Amino acid sequence: MEKSIAEAVGLLDAHADYRVLRRLMPRTLFSETGGNNLARGVVVDTETTGIDHGRDAIIELGMVLFEYDRETGQAFRVLASFDQLEDPGFPIPAESTAVHGITDEMVMGRRIDDEEVARFLDGVELVVAHNARFDRIFLEKRLPIFESLPWGCSLSQVDWNGEGIGSAKLDYIAYQYGFFYEAHRAEEDCYALLEVLQQELPKSGGLVLQSVLEALPRKSYQVYAIGSPFESKDVLKERRYRWDAEKKSWHTTVSGDEALKAEVAWLKDSVYNNKKARVEIEVHNCMTRFSSRPGNRAAREI
Repeated sequence: MEKSIAEAVGLLDAHADYRVLRRLMPRTLFSETGGNNLARGVVVDTETTGIDHGRDAIIELGMVLFEYDRETGQAFRVLASFDQLEDPGFPIPAESTAVHGITDEMVMGRRIDDEEVARFLDGVELVVAHNARFDRIFLEKRLPIFESLPWGCSLSQVDWNGEGIGSAKLDYIAYQYGFFYEAHRAEEDCYALLEVLQQELPKSGGLVLQSVLEALPRKSYQVYAIGSPFESKDVLKERRYRWDAEKKSWHTTVSGDEALKAEVAWLKDSVYNNKKARVEIEVHNCMTRFSSRPGNRAAREI
């Protein structure tokens, strides 16, 4: 039976009209250790009662600890994995259970062990999530130890569209690299993300994790268009600015000094019609990026 399956897969692989997807078998070894520039990283994923950081809560935390080369992003050994459930203290909405399959009965009386999490993260130099803006806020709220670690994001810090991959959803990226997995449980998603991080980008080359590492030291800037004219709202929305109801301002985030310079110039020309105006710029690095904690913020006349 195994031989006939292997033969069928071989035939399909060799045919230009077919692509074969293989079930992910989590690896514990990606490469034999070489060199002395190794660090410890952890891939994280959370399952929650919903998407509202203020109202919802974590009900599952998954983590996979691994060694990697600081320059190339090459992973070596998987050192450990972690998966724990937590009772949020209120019923899990049915629409959330429909996504991840976690029920009230599964989490009843369960709690993530803070001390065990701290031991697991000891010596870690990098936390990676696929949508760190979602996971980091939930994790820092529940487990403040995550505030002290640098974060990278495989969703926003990799130019998937520029690489010719039409969706940045993790399961879609997995399909493009020839594998599938049981999505929407935390530990399984972590192993899938680690596998994606070890794939080569189709156009720029280099490993996906290397792209995340290269973005790590860059500053990012949250730009607030203070007092922007009401009639400019459609232009701002088209450029993917978001409305901050508390600050009553449209804002966007750019990465790197050149991108900031270009964004300010665009605001001056397209929003403020070259009139004197004021923007506010909040600076973030890998210690605060994707967090709800504020960075250094200052006003600038333009």
